[in-house]
Amino acid sequence: MRGIRLASARIAFAAVALTIVRLATAHADDLLDRDARFAISAAPLASALLEFSTQSGLKVAAADSDVARLQSNPVNGTYPVHEALSLLLSGTGLSFSPVGAGTIAIHGASMGPAIDQAGSKQEDTDAPLFPDVTTMTPRLPTKQELAGDSVHQFIAHHATVHYVNTGVTGNLAHWPGGKQSICPATFGLSPAYNAFVTARIRALAANVGAPLKSDPKCTPNVRIYFSTDPNQLMTNVVKWASVYFRPRGEFATMKPFLQFTADHAIQGWYLTIPRRASVLNSDLGLLPLNLHPLWPRVIQKELTDSGDMASIGSVVMIIDTAKVVGYAIGTVADYVGVLSLSVVQSPDHCDPLPSILDIMSPSCAAREHPTGVTAGDLAFLKALYYRNTGIGPSPSTDDIQYDMLRRLGSE
Repeated sequence: MRGIRLASARIAFAAVALTIVRLATAHADDLLDRDARFAISAAPLASALLEFSTQSGLKVAAADSDVARLQSNPVNGTYPVHEALSLLLSGTGLSFSPVGAGTIAIHGASMGPAIDQAGSKQEDTDAPLFPDVTTMTPRLPTKQELAGDSVHQFIAHHATVHYVNTGVTGNLAHWPGGKQSICPATFGLSPAYNAFVTARIRALAANVGAPLKSDPKCTPNVRIYFSTDPNQLMTNVVKWASVYFRPRGEFATMKPFLQFTADHAIQGWYLTIPRRASVLNSDLGLLPLNLHPLWPRVIQKELTDSGDMASIGSVVMIIDTAKVVGYAIGTVADYVGVLSLSVVQSPDHCDPLPSILDIMSPSCAAREHPTGVTAGDLAFLKALYYRNTGIGPSPSTDDIQYDMLRRLGSE
């Protein structure tokens, strides 16, 4: 299928299998339904896929980073090819899809076709084959990744605790619910890509228990813009912010922070609501707000709100399409999804516990990058939104750390 490129940033996609037995003219769907005899022992996944390819007669392509450190399940007996591959991959968090005659692609749940130079604006008739946007089962972290205070550091960089953080104070910004529930929308790509990114963010929000507006046609309060000319889009961002601040005479103070720089491929801005405000049944335009740019740190010293930041009211992200060429669309969707669900303090930091945010952090350049949302990301967000009622403070950082360790199997 045209328009599908099995590539992502800094990841060299390798052919895991080398055997093709004259199946070039057959249709992959028909081949997947064909019965075959399998005798594959539990083994490192890369080796097991080689065996699967030999025994099924299909060519298999996968990312090295997807199959590394994963073990396969044994498959013994006669099965339809698709069923055998499902058994082989069960529990790995990986899935598969046909990408041509006699070829199967193995990918993570968040994988998808790579963004190309044209910004993936292919015609609807050439729409990409997207993975299941509701499946999120990344691998658990290793003991080394959980060692020491890695979880504490992960929380410190993934959540804004503002100026006061005693560990027992619940002051992490999050979506409260009610009228301030999440409604994402994506602009600037092809309709299929826009729909996928939006669906992926909705799936992530639902997975972690964040409040999500049930109607997909709701008025968006998480806006994701892709553009080859981000500076041109800043007109829309300024207009977005001015709607909320101009009536109160605060826009002049906020406007200097509404600037796109060339330092980062993705930049964003948060409108946050003080804890003292009653937000669940209030329109955002009637509430006291603060504006916080994502880079270089979400908290600007020039802006003070007495350490009172309880809720997220609205988010806008701009992605420089030229700088994310080669990244899988699902990887980018997971990245902006994590940024949208928590007011991330230090996206450029590289913690021992892996995060989807590592993929664009220069300090993480020397290690393998995730291709989608990680177990650490999910554990943090689930702990942040655990028993979220929209009333009162968020869980404390100590509570979140305990919950994360429990979810990650450390306690």
